[in-house]
Amino acid sequence: MYPPPQIIEAEIFTTLPASFARSESPAEWVNVNMRGRKISSFLEGPSFDRDGNLFVVDIPFGRVFKITPDREWSLVAEYDGWPNGTAIHRDGTIYIADQKNGIVTLNPATGKVEKFLAHDHLEGFRGCNDLVFATNGDLYFTDQGQTGLQDPTGRVFRHRTDGRLEKIVDFAPSPNGLGLSPDENALYLCVTRGNAIWRVPLLADGHVTKVGNYIQLSGGMGPDGMAVDQDGGIAVAHYGGGSVWVFSRIGEPLYRIQSPTKGLSFTNVAFGGPENRHLFIVDSDNAAILRAELPTPGLPLYSHQ
Repeated sequence: MYPPPQIIEAEIFTTLPASFARSESPAEWVNVNMRGRKISSFLEGPSFDRDGNLFVVDIPFGRVFKITPDREWSLVAEYDGWPNGTAIHRDGTIYIADQKNGIVTLNPATGKVEKFLAHDHLEGFRGCNDLVFATNGDLYFTDQGQTGLQDPTGRVFRHRTDGRLEKIVDFAPSPNGLGLSPDENALYLCVTRGNAIWRVPLLADGHVTKVGNYIQLSGGMGPDGMAVDQDGGIAVAHYGGGSVWVFSRIGEPLYRIQSPTKGLSFTNVAFGGPENRHLFIVDSDNAAILRAELPTPGLPLYSHQ
């Protein structure tokens, strides 16, 4: 159907220091998501600040880490939550999609975590997963919970800068990572248990129409996190599939990024590094951050504008 994608070999950028590995496992999260398997961390949610620091979360232990360009790790916050996705505001505040608490904010200088959005019209969220800012400051986020093909009721919300909260997608089987096209006329959505990426057209008046299946994957668990490049292509972490795929702006597979760790649990990706040409990949199985250089730079995010 398409020419074979070019293979790109990633390298290990850094791994979680042994001093941060936990000996206990939080039973509530692990029993549901990992079938009780003992783990010492589960990393997710990469985001870069303007100084080139990479922030990642550790979902079951409620931790947020900062990794400097020199690969030094520090604990920014530890709180009662399940932080999953992150997005950094233009003012430097880190917004976190938290499976337990909704949307929370983190002051990276003080480590203070505060609730931002906990419900929609008195109805609690199912379990927020990922989020992204538009250039005007609107915040898009997914409400995944435990939805899937058995319960396709996951949702996508948009929080306007004036405080309005709008549900723009309903009945999605496990909505997860998301990203905006360069012109912001479309939202790309990882629908994990559908093993697909949806294209969500955004009309000028804010309405959503004619949502379509943009890319269909196979094998693994499904697409998890994504990042958009300057040409409108998307890099997708295929959870359980052992690869990160890079597709063109029209959905053609261009590159397949493979890992020296041979891990299968790639959870999310973020562009960073010199000229924003490096894709940083979270390998949760191995508590590692991988790095691969790509021909096309990543799309500048709201935090850097």
